[in-house]
Amino acid sequence: MTIDFRPAEPDRLPDFVGIADGIDLSRPVTQDEVAAIAAGMDRFAVLIFHDQAIDDEQQLAFSRHFGPLEHAISHGIARQHQRGLAPEIADISNLGRDNTVLARDDRRRLFSLGNMLWHSDSSFKPTPAKYSLLHARVIPQPGPLGNGNTEFADMRAAYDALDDETTEQCRDLVCMHSQIYSRGLLGFAEWTEDERARNQPVPQRLVRRHPGSGRRSLFLSAHAGEIIGWPVPEARAFLRDLNEHATQRQFVYAQQWRGGDLVMWDNRAMMHRARRYDPAAVRELHRTTVADSAPTLQQAA
Repeated sequence: MTIDFRPAEPDRLPDFVGIADGIDLSRPVTQDEVAAIAAGMDRFAVLIFHDQAIDDEQQLAFSRHFGPLEHAISHGIARQHQRGLAPEIADISNLGRDNTVLARDDRRRLFSLGNMLWHSDSSFKPTPAKYSLLHARVIPQPGPLGNGNTEFADMRAAYDALDDETTEQCRDLVCMHSQIYSRGLLGFAEWTEDERARNQPVPQRLVRRHPGSGRRSLFLSAHAGEIIGWPVPEARAFLRDLNEHATQRQFVYAQQWRGGDLVMWDNRAMMHRARRYDPAAVRELHRTTVADSAPTLQQAA
């Protein structure tokens, strides 16, 4: 069966976020299917695969078709090994070692609240992420606090909508990224010496050209806390303005999760954030992350 791609919101976002039909990820995929998915990613930046009954091994096998996978324990507060997950599986859940919901004041849970800030995965690593693939295992029931939807913002469209003066100002800027910056926005300030050593700021271009589509985009993230050559207060005010511009509703799609969804996104072309849900409800998703080819400063501007 041929894979079919269609816009999730054709009238509002015809080239951002696509739904992929006609593929079962529990079976081995062909090279033609891999090429079709990569082309779909170049167009949509986010692809949604509904009703995928896969386990971790099947998710890993599919993800490896797109490049080398990151180890999820190299930065931040490592905890996925506590639940017996493979090192390439990021534990996007609110569960502890015994599979019970973490206490509301648990340090691991508080650190994970950084996922609710607009960000690009692994921008705090020298070589940031290319693709992220997130599979929904357990999703909370809809309620007054929501069910932990994920929002995606198109950084290509946001770049295209900049005025000429701001476009020129952004063109050659380099930002410093670290999880210390993003967690600091939430008041998370207690770090061990080892955590600080693993989270030294790294430089990333503010404007990138996508190698597949040729489109330019803003490489923004809550992890960005400085601009090289700028005073810190001025840099953070400028980055705040850019983030406000880039996350206007006309650039944003909200993924309403259902069990079995696998969502694949291109961190080079968009930002995302998790939304609130009942902290007493179980929410479990597993993420694999494909590393990019090189640090952004070594890529074509």
